[in-house]
Amino acid sequence: MENIFNIGKIKYEGVSSTNPFAFKHYNPTEIINGKPMKDHLKFALSYWHTLCGDGTDMFGRGTMDKSFGGKTPMEIYKNKVYAAFELMDKLDIEYFCFHDRDIAPEGETLEECNKNIDEIVALIKELMKKYNKKLLWGTANCFNNPRYAHGAGTSCEADVFAYAAGQIKKAIDVTIELGGTGYVFWGGREGYETLLNTNMGLELDNMARLMKMAVEYARKQGFKGDFYIEPKPKEPTKHQYDFDVATAIGFLRKYGLDKDFKMNIEANHATLAGHTFQHELRVARENTMFGSIDANQGDLLLGWDTDQFPTNVYDSAMCMYEVLKAGGFTNGGLNFDAKTRRQSMTPEDIFLAYIAGMDTFALGLKIADKIIKDGRIDEFVKERYQSFTTGIGLKIVNGETSMEELAEYAAKMGDVTTKKSGKQEYLESVVNQIMFGA
Repeated sequence: MENIFNIGKIKYEGVSSTNPFAFKHYNPTEIINGKPMKDHLKFALSYWHTLCGDGTDMFGRGTMDKSFGGKTPMEIYKNKVYAAFELMDKLDIEYFCFHDRDIAPEGETLEECNKNIDEIVALIKELMKKYNKKLLWGTANCFNNPRYAHGAGTSCEADVFAYAAGQIKKAIDVTIELGGTGYVFWGGREGYETLLNTNMGLELDNMARLMKMAVEYARKQGFKGDFYIEPKPKEPTKHQYDFDVATAIGFLRKYGLDKDFKMNIEANHATLAGHTFQHELRVARENTMFGSIDANQGDLLLGWDTDQFPTNVYDSAMCMYEVLKAGGFTNGGLNFDAKTRRQSMTPEDIFLAYIAGMDTFALGLKIADKIIKDGRIDEFVKERYQSFTTGIGLKIVNGETSMEELAEYAAKMGDVTTKKSGKQEYLESVVNQIMFGA
C-alpha cells in the first residue's frame, strides 16, 4: 500500500512560509552547536496514539477511522504498518516507539498473541529497511486487558504476574529483533486505589523482581541499550508507584536497579505530579538518569492526561536547555506521545499536529542553544554560589569541616543577613529577550 494519506513530503520552507504543510523551524540539516538539528532532536512517532488512537474518551466513542481500509484484524494491523512508515517518510521522522498490543491484534492466548506479533514484525522489518527507519524503544501494554485490573507486576495474583512476565519477555524479544536501543516500563496500573486492600511492601518488591528478571533476560540476549521508567503520579490508578522522577530514582536505588535504568520523562506526567517539565528533567540530569522524553503537553485547567501535541515554545526551550546541559541524547530521543484532539479527526490533522510539534521543539532547541551561548543565566548562577568556592564555603563543599568548627565560626560572626538577590524577574526577562529579541 502506498500514498494512504495523499499528502506529499513535508519540507522546510522557513519562518516566512504560510504553507500549513511545511516546516517553519525544523530544518533537519541545520547545524546547531556542532551537529545537525535532527541529531539533537531524534524525533520518534508514537505508534499507539498515531495509528491506534481513534478519539475515544470516557464520554464518547471514537471520531476517527484508524482501520486504514482494512477489514480483518490482521489486515487492519498490516495497514497500520504501511501508514506508520508513510507518515515517518513524509514527515522525515527517523524513529518510532510501540507497545506490543499496538502493532498486532491480541489473541485468545499468549501463544496466539505472539504468533500475530511475529507476522506483523516481519512486515515492520521489511519496511524499516525500505525506508531506513529505526526503533527508539519498545514496551508491553500490561494495563489495557481486564486481567490487569489489579496491576501486572504488582498484581495480587501470581498467575497474572506470570502472564505479564511472558508478555514482557516477548516485547523485549521484539525490541531486540528490531534493533531498539531502549525498553520502557510504565506502570499504568502499578499502584493502588485504596491502602485498605494493599500490601504495598509486597507489591513494590514484586515490581522490582519483575524488572530484575527483565534486565537479566535482556542482557543474556545481548541487549546493550537502556531500560527506562516513565514516571506518572496517577491515572488510571489513584496513586502509581512511579509517582515522579525522584520517587522512581529512590525505588531504583533501593533495589539495585539504578545501573540499568534511566528516566523516560513525559511533559504531561510532570504537570500531573505538580512539577514543571523542566523540573523533572533537571532531577533526572542531576542524578545522571536522564534518558529519553515523551514530548507532549497537558492542559493545566484539566486534571487528566490530555497528551496534546506540544506547542508551548517556552516549555520546549527549557526542555532542550536541560537536554543540551545533559550532553544530548544517547539511546533516547523525543517521542511524540501525543494525539490530535477528538475534534481534529481528519488524516490531514495528523500531519499538521506533527508539524506543529516538530517546529515547536526545533524552535526550542535554537532558543536553548542561544541561552547557553549568551551565558548570562549560567554566569548569574555561578556568581550566586560563589561563596562556596573559597574560605569556609569551600571547606563545606570539600567535607573538610565539622559541626563544631561551623558553630565556632558562626559564633564569631554575630548577626548574619543574606546579601544575595535572586533576581528572578531579571532572569525571566533575559529569557524573553533571547526568545523574542531581534
